[in-house]
Amino acid sequence: MLQASIKKSVTKSKYIFGHCKPPQKNLKVCVVVPAKDEAENIFYTLDALRNQLHTNGSNVDNSVFEVLLLANNCIDGTLDIALRYAAEFPAFNLHVTAAIIPRKKANIGYVRRILMDEACRRLSLNGSTEGIIASTDGDTVVDKYWLSNIIQEIALGNDAVGGRILTNNIDPSARLYYLRDVTYRLLQAKVNSIIDHKKNNPWPCHHQYFGASLAVTCSMYNFCGRLPGVPHLEDMALYNALVKVDARVRCSPNVKVYTSGRTDGRVEVGFSEQLKQWVMLNNNHTPQMVEPAASLIIKLKAKKLLRKCYEIYSENKTIERNIVKVIADSLMIDEAWLIVEIATATFFGALWQITEDAVGEGDFYEEHPSVYIMEAIDGLRKFLKEN
Repeated sequence: MLQASIKKSVTKSKYIFGHCKPPQKNLKVCVVVPAKDEAENIFYTLDALRNQLHTNGSNVDNSVFEVLLLANNCIDGTLDIALRYAAEFPAFNLHVTAAIIPRKKANIGYVRRILMDEACRRLSLNGSTEGIIASTDGDTVVDKYWLSNIIQEIALGNDAVGGRILTNNIDPSARLYYLRDVTYRLLQAKVNSIIDHKKNNPWPCHHQYFGASLAVTCSMYNFCGRLPGVPHLEDMALYNALVKVDARVRCSPNVKVYTSGRTDGRVEVGFSEQLKQWVMLNNNHTPQMVEPAASLIIKLKAKKLLRKCYEIYSENKTIERNIVKVIADSLMIDEAWLIVEIATATFFGALWQITEDAVGEGDFYEEHPSVYIMEAIDGLRKFLKEN
């Protein structure tokens, strides 16, 4: 009966959750959950969201947050489980709907985008631009303090929060590659925090801003142009859009989720596909190749200098040509081009992105070819030991 009533009401509204009751007056966070054939996991996802705690151990008030769950193109019991859950716990602000999305649009980028746009719309109904859009997945269990820690990080002045994504049930054939990759990226994050320190994202921090655990304020979501229209890796595209406008992004180790380690994923490109590739690499005895520590450190030092040049020019319209030369030489890019880009940049993040693009088009990576991941890890550890 619930399923029929939801399907009927969806057709009467131009908004996918337009049939739902209006948001609570003191709504702070709208959590979006895309779910496709998640009958095995969705109960645990919802249970974790319903039982959120403050860090002092008290319950998070139900009126502070709501959950928008979209069961898209499901052929299992995901929708029925979610509807029964909503009926069993009426005080939990869970709004469930279903959609059959045409094949051309049936991708995670489109689904998460319509969910986040709808979350933004509902948060703005109360006249506030300070609401928080949070995202997780239908195969993911959020930490019991997930919401509380997101709210705390935003209260500190951050525009967006990336949470740490953990998993325990990884295919043994992929596990070593996974652990090496995590080690490499966490070491990068630590080196980054030393060379190009940001007050809003100090160490300890991490490297993840992915759909299973991310949050962004409504105001910044609108300011950065919303979730880009890409079919997959939409979370990375959103991160790039945020960085491009100098959003304050905090990659907080306190914001945690636990996600599935399956290799039969629901998306064409994502964590499950990465795990599948690592299984294949392991079975073929193929070494894991990554960017060397030396080139990572060169780029981070150049980035810090470029930020200084950008700030000086923004303040007094002066180009620090000696510093620009050091940057251009180290990155093997054109000095005159870089001067023009500094003088015309509106945001540092956008300036660094086009600089990285220029680095990729030049000879830098021929000079610094990929190396075996353990060599790169040793190089990063050596830098940290010396600094």
